[in-house]
Amino acid sequence: MILWFTLVQVGVAVAAGLLCVIAGLAGRRPSDLTVGSLALLELLLIVQIVVAIIAPFVGNPPTGSALEFWVYLVSAALLPIAGAAWALLERSRWSTVIMGIAALAVAVMVWRMHVIWTVQIA
Repeated sequence: MILWFTLVQVGVAVAAGLLCVIAGLAGRRPSDLTVGSLALLELLLIVQIVVAIIAPFVGNPPTGSALEFWVYLVSAALLPIAGAAWALLERSRWSTVIMGIAALAVAVMVWRMHVIWTVQIA
């Protein structure tokens, strides 16, 4: 993984999470802004999937468990989709909060993926 890209992903995930949680607790239903923040997060995760496929071929293999890394990555990529789908099906303030919780969970998962890729020794 690339450190600066990991930090960008974590920053966007935390910002999207806080935006959605605050908006939901303020009583706002899902909007273009909140769903769009999860869409941006999903786009970054798709780029991360491409980077993770290419990185071992250019000399940057993971030092930890590749299986654990990929389980985290696929799960993290599914969370924003699931959160946005829930928000579009149940358009309430609580679905906005759920989107925020999903985004915050992605932030933690992306950082854990970075740790698995760079720190652990298999």
